[in-house]
Amino acid sequence: MASVTVIKLTSENHEDVDTVCSHIKTICDSAGVSMRGPIPLPTKRLVVPCRKSPDGEGCETYDHWEMRIHKRLLEVKLATNKDEIALRQIARIAIPDSVSIELAMRSIV
Repeated sequence: MASVTVIKLTSENHEDVDTVCSHIKTICDSAGVSMRGPIPLPTKRLVVPCRKSPDGEGCETYDHWEMRIHKRLLEVKLATNKDEIALRQIARIAIPDSVSIELAMRSIV
């Protein structure tokens, strides 16, 4: 039975996400597994305004701290048991601490 594994990578550092994507892509190319992606999802931008003066005296001036969260989506299509070996190799990749990974599998009829 064929299945699709959806891999979602998120991180604050886009270079780490891109290196993990390139590792996954090389594994899929060497194993002959069909893959879609990496599909860049919209970057989430978190802005936190903080007041410069701690005591409340003077004019109101603010610092704006920003954190960007970069996301990539990969879809790996597994048709045979041989393709599952490639998925096991993907699971063994050394992933940096800054990157979080989510795996979701669904079957294709």
